[in-house]
Parts: sequence; C-alpha cells; structure tokens
Amino acid sequence: MDYTLLIMAAGMGSRFGGLKQIEPVGPNDEFIIDYSVYDAVKAGFTKVVFIIKRENEQIFKETIGSRVEGKIKVEYVFQDMDNLPEGYEVPEGREKPWGTAHAILCAKDTIKEPFAIINADDFYGRDAYMVMIKALKENIDKNRCVIVGYEAGNTLSENGSVKRAICEMENGKLTKLVESKIWEENDMIKVEPLNGSEPFIVTKDTLVSMNMLGFDSSIFDTLERKFPIFLNENIENLKSEYLIPEVVTEESEKGNLEVDVLKTNAKWYGVTYREDKEGVVSKLKEMTENGIYPSPLWKK
Repeated sequence: MDYTLLIMAAGMGSRFGGLKQIEPVGPNDEFIIDYSVYDAVKAGFTKVVFIIKRENEQIFKETIGSRVEGKIKVEYVFQDMDNLPEGYEVPEGREKPWGTAHAILCAKDTIKEPFAIINADDFYGRDAYMVMIKALKENIDKNRCVIVGYEAGNTLSENGSVKRAICEMENGKLTKLVESKIWEENDMIKVEPLNGSEPFIVTKDTLVSMNMLGFDSSIFDTLERKFPIFLNENIENLKSEYLIPEVVTEESEKGNLEVDVLKTNAKWYGVTYREDKEGVVSKLKEMTENGIYPSPLWKK
C-alpha cells in the first residue's frame, strides 16, 4: 500500500512576495519542499502528490520535480479555480484560490490510499513525519483522522504574526480548531482568532496545527459533499476560502470524525515573511553541518 504526502503548493505567496516554493534555502540551493520530501521518504512515505497552479507546471517540474522524481513516486494535480460542482461558476472578479479543502478535493482522482497533507512553504522537521506515518499505518480510517500538533513556541516568526490553528482538546481528542493570528509579546503568546472573537493568551507549549493532517481517502467524499454548501453560503465573497481546518472542526463537532492530536517535538521553520529567509538558511546550514542532512541533499 502507498502512503502519500500531498503537498499544497498552489498558494499565491502574497506576504512573501513571489513564488516562495522555489526560493533556495539549502546549502546547495535546495528548496524547503526538497527537505519535506526527503524527510517523508526517510519516514516511509512512498508517493508524493504536488498540488500546483496550472501556469506554474513547467517551472515546478523543471525545478522541484526533476530533483525528487526517481526518489519517490510523483504525481501532479492542478488546483483550477473553475474546478467546481456542476451548476456553479467562478464569480467575476475572483482571483484567490478556493482554499485548502478545495485543493485537497482536486486530488480525489489521484489518491486512493491513506495520506497526509502539508504546506509547501513550511519546514516541518523529520519527527513530524515519523509521528504521521505511524498514525497513517495504525490509526486512520473513515471515521478518524490525525493532526500533528506543534508547541506554539516552536512555530513563531521573529518578523510578525503567523496564522496557526489553536488545538482545543479533551483526552488527546480535538474538540475545536481556532484559526488565529499568534505572536510573542513580553514572553507571552498572544492569540487573535480570525473569527473576530476575543483575543486571549496561551502558553508556549499549547499545541497548534500547522496544516499537517492525516486522512483516509474517504475524506474526499466528505469534502465533495460539503463544497456546494460552502459555495451556496460564500460564493459572492470573493475572498472566501473552503478550509480544511473548518471542515475537520465541523465534522468533529457533529460526531462524524474523531480527530487525534499527536504531539511532535519538531520545530517549524518557514518563510512567512521575506525577512524569515536568512534564519531558515542558517538553520538548514547548521543541520547539514551536523549530519542531519547530506550535502547535497539529493545525491546523484
């Protein structure tokens, strides 16, 4: 059986100011995605599916694809804005993609096995992939999924707030995901929920979701069922997004989905802001010098 890593690389990268998925950060000009695939292979994943924009296909395949093909099975999926249920059309003026749940739904004909999702521009750390592959092999079925939870203090940027989903739990099971902006101030982590509810403070060891979730392939049926409901309520809002954390929360609250939150001790690195790049480059250089990664990463 395959265990698939679905990498969401169709984002516009507006805050970073470009196609940040192909921004070199490693000692030999490796990209963050290179490290994601490398760690996934080491953990035991057997297939990777890239969700990309159709217009980025050539540059993506010439850069990232050419490096990882031959190391793991590779497939590509396009997140087209007009990939909508019958009877729906893209409203005039819409430029933003439909969101992470729609991106995943675009891969429904490509993935028939247990799979994990990640963002293309986040460095997750190998421990997170080890935690996830164990869950995919042991705990995932049509009624259960998993979130790899990071300590909030391990996911911050020194250059501004970041979006994280605060995991509210009971006995290790998710009760709610609170999509929020978080940042550190006076040695405290401040949380501003995106739904407009009151800000609050959390400790550094509070678990947050970094969009590393694991599913059985039956999740596609759920996403397909709920998408028209989302469109009926939001299609006129040109910035609305069909988001996987919201789907998971709703299905959990209805009792349709049991969500395990599994902790990783890994530290996140990413380029939310252009100023973040220097720190990521320095950390990857250090990990390479310490033998965690070979140099170059993909030896011929």
